[in-house]
Amino acid sequence: MSMTRVFSSSKFFQPADGEPIRSVITESKDAVVVAWHIKPGQEISAHIHPNGQDTWTILAGKGEYFLDEAGTTKSIVAGDIVVAYPDCVHGVFNNGDEPLVFISVVSPADAGYQLVSLGNSLVGVSGEVV
Repeated sequence: MSMTRVFSSSKFFQPADGEPIRSVITESKDAVVVAWHIKPGQEISAHIHPNGQDTWTILAGKGEYFLDEAGTTKSIVAGDIVVAYPDCVHGVFNNGDEPLVFISVVSPADAGYQLVSLGNSLVGVSGEVV
């Protein structure tokens, strides 16, 4: 059985107004690989994967990565590898002037997904936690 093993990521990034688009590159029972294109001012809401981890490879741009339910963030930039282990809060706000572009690998594919409230913190337009 022949399976595609090499993909051009540029074919999968889909800029969108409103919510960012989750563009699946490939999926198996072991993992799902997703391309993300987050415009300035957009975010991926804070969430967890109860049964697996989510690893991001940041290709371009920058953002504020959500670390916990208190709304603590850490700046991420192109070249960073970011790992959210099972049940670790994560998400991102693009506080830059250019798109935040990255590849996400969730493993296993059925890792689950639950939105998380960030307590009393709100992410402001400039990306700072207020």
